[in-house]
Amino acid sequence: MRTRITLACTECKQRNYNTKKDKKEHPERLETKKYCKFCRKHTLHKETK
Repeated sequence: MRTRITLACTECKQRNYNTKKDKKEHPERLETKKYCKFCRKHTLHKETK
């Protein structure tokens, strides 16, 4: 079952991206480098609740 997650920037704490993931295959929190339009640069984004 795929669930919706929200990715937030680690620098400015803005919630920028929504995506889906399979919790059975990846139970840990997702972390990716993505572009933050508020910081205007690529930053680390982490999964939030």
